[in-house]
Parts: sequence; C-alpha cells; structure tokens
Amino acid sequence: MRFIARKFVNIYLNMPTFFSALLTLCFLSTFSLQATVQVGLDLIFTPQYSNLLKNKKIGLITNQTALSSDRTLAQTLFKEKGQKLHFSLKALFAPEHGIDGSLHANDPVKSSKDPSGIPIHSLHGATFRPNDEMLKGLDLLVFDIQDIGIRSYTYAATLFYAMEEAAKRKIPLIVLDRPNPINGVVVDGLMMEEKWRSIVGYLNVPYCHGMTIGELALFFNEEYKVGCRLTVVPMRGWKRSMSFGETGLSWVPTSPHVPEPTTPCFAPMTGILGEIPLVNIGIGYTMPFKLLGAPWIDAARLALYLNAQRFPGVSFLPIHYKPFYGQFAAKECHGVQILITDPHLYLPVTTQYLLIGMLKSLYPKEFGEGLAKMAHRREMFCKINGTEKVYELMCGEKPIVWELREMAKASKEAFMEKRKKYLIADYDDFRK
Repeated sequence: MRFIARKFVNIYLNMPTFFSALLTLCFLSTFSLQATVQVGLDLIFTPQYSNLLKNKKIGLITNQTALSSDRTLAQTLFKEKGQKLHFSLKALFAPEHGIDGSLHANDPVKSSKDPSGIPIHSLHGATFRPNDEMLKGLDLLVFDIQDIGIRSYTYAATLFYAMEEAAKRKIPLIVLDRPNPINGVVVDGLMMEEKWRSIVGYLNVPYCHGMTIGELALFFNEEYKVGCRLTVVPMRGWKRSMSFGETGLSWVPTSPHVPEPTTPCFAPMTGILGEIPLVNIGIGYTMPFKLLGAPWIDAARLALYLNAQRFPGVSFLPIHYKPFYGQFAAKECHGVQILITDPHLYLPVTTQYLLIGMLKSLYPKEFGEGLAKMAHRREMFCKINGTEKVYELMCGEKPIVWELREMAKASKEAFMEKRKKYLIADYDDFRK
C-alpha cells in the first residue's frame, strides 16, 4: 500500500494541474467513509423494532434515497426480510421525482409495477394522497425517504398527507428517521401562514427548521391533532451538529438538482430567488443553488457589496460562467459564488433576503423587469415563502432585508420553544 501511495504521489507531482486534479478526484472517489450513523432503516429489522412489522401487509413510501448504511435500498430489504420476520411488502408509493428520482420537478409520476410485480402507486400526479384503492388490504405504512431540511421540499408534505389518510383508516404508520443534511442547528426563515398551505409547505415551521423528518412527523401529529398511530424509529449515532459528510452515509441525489450532500445547505440561500425570472442560480450549470449570476451583473461589485454586510457564516466570490440550460442558457453570466464559512452560524434564508435586497438596490431596472415577468407565478412564490410579505416588500420601494430579518428572528424565537418537546433527545449535542 505504501508503494502504491508513493507511486501515486510521484505521478501526481509530474502531471499538469488539470490532470493531476482529475486523477486525485478519481483516486479519492474509490474510497468512502465507514458509516458512523445508523438510520432508521438499519434498526427496523432488529429485535427492538421488528415486532412492529410482524404479520403485517406493508405499504412502503420510498424512493432511491432510502439506503441503509451498507447501501441497500429499503424496498430490497423489505422484500428480503419479509419471510424471516413474518411480514409481506404489498405496495410501494412514489413521491415527486418518482421511485428512482429520475423525473424533474412537477413531472407527474405514473403508477406502475416494480420488476417483482409489486404495484407502485403515484403520490405526485393525479393525486397527492394515498386513497382507498391504494390502501386496500394494507395493515401498515412505512415511510423512508431522505429529506433536505427545507419546508418547501415536497417529501415532507407527502408524509403528512399519508399520515392524515392513515389516521382516517386507523392504519399505523412508521417513519424511519434520517439526518437533516443541513444539520439540526440552523433554524431560519419565516413561518407559514395557513392560507398558503400546499404540497410545497404544509406545516407551520420556519423555512429551515433544523428538524429530522421523524421529528417533523411527531410535531405534525400532535400540533395538528392528526391522530395517526405513529412510530418513529430513530437513528443511532447522529448528532445535531453533524454535516451529512460526517455521518459516513452515502448520498443519493434526492432530485435532479440536488446532486450532492452539500446542496441542501445552499438551496435555502437561492431557491426562493430562483422563482423570480431574474438571475440564474446555478440550475443548468454544474453548481445548482451555489451561485447566482446574470449577463448584466458586475461580479466584482456585487461581491464587494455583499461581503461588506458581514453576514454570519457566509462569504461571496466573483464568478463568471455559462449555463448549459435554463435561465440565460449559453449566455455568459457574471455574479457571485456563495461560500459557507460556518455551517452552524449561517442564516441561509436571511442571506437570501440579503441577495434579493442587494439585487433590488443595485439593479432596480432589471429587478423590476423580473417582477413584471413573474405575475403568473405570484401564487406559487407566496406558497413557497409561506406568506405574501416577501412579495409585497419586493414590490415596494423600501429595502427588504432588515424588515424580513427581524420578522424571521421573531418567528424563530417562538418556534424554538415550541419544537423542544418534539426533538429526539439522543440527537442532542447543542441543547443546553
């Protein structure tokens, strides 16, 4: 092994920079960390929890992200373990992007069958809820999907819809818990107003809530008085301060534009801005959500003004690039790459308010044109924000960032107290 490593270093030092970097990436990608975290899927078949499955006809709500720590799909494990543990997998349910994650946002998911003949019911197409026909003959629902930690991602709403339908029919539901990939520390953004509840925001929590999918299920079941016979199988070894990379778990893209475990950390810094036809946010380029740009931006100036605000945990670098598709496809864009310098201190949604406010201040003409083009998307924009306040302030004459920052701060203070009783104590390494 020492000989191989020495040969690698010698080759590396004698190669041009590009090829040496490429070889480094290929070399390192052949290795992966040993998982230090066991997810709910790892534990559900152990003696502690397997009795929950015994003699049950099970419907599994899942997709390509539901891997065990040894990288086996949930649907594979539920098929393999059934005979030994005396249960049977009778149905699969697919959320947005489909059972394998190949579909783009808002593409309808079609019902089908898997190779073994098990029906795959769509929960993102003609209906977003499991209905009588889908649930017929089932004794238990199990949910196992990797969420990304922001309110507007539809996987959480899919769970909440399933909980409501299961409660109506007195079908128990088990959530197999998984990490919040942002971490369990960062909480930021406005709460959701009741009138804007939808598939892109069904729960009145901040845009970044700092909770796992299991904790959200506990919160929803009690705060909304759902009455679901809910069990959460917790993780073992996960702590709130952890980045996803620290878990040793394998990341599978949760959707086409969330390809890496770091992407969820950036999505709440630009995703709302991406709803305005104003700038490119890396969608269509190699860095989705990690930058913003447009042909008319002065990159150095924008970076200078943003960095001057000294927002916690972030920094901005000038960047120049050409998107391959999407907003400003094949056009040279100039803007900023966002760097997270402290993942526990940064305020992603408030940073996004800063980006919106700075673009409005520096480029009022282009900003106004972008607002004019989004009139038909106003309703969806408000649903994603959970409120009309952001849109109203964008359309007004005064700066938006400080008012929204104070609103988000007030929302957070009330929420942090309410969420305490739903946090799983074994995950805590930051609570005092």
